[in-house]
Amino acid sequence: MSPDKLVYMANQIGKFFTSQPGDQAAAGIANHITKFWEPRMRQAIQTHVAQGGAGLDPDVLKAVKVYLR
Repeated sequence: MSPDKLVYMANQIGKFFTSQPGDQAAAGIANHITKFWEPRMRQAIQTHVAQGGAGLDPDVLKAVKVYLR
């Protein structure tokens, strides 16, 4: 799957969790990605973040950097 598509999907997930207070948004995003994305997709978004994470919303970027390892 293309990085652009993954960024779009991750940002859509992020929009759902934006109303969560504090770090709960990032934790919720990471939890959703962990539960519903296949390992190749998770690896691809982690690689995208390692290369700068262009296009990702701040909460999504934090979710990948802090909670997905």
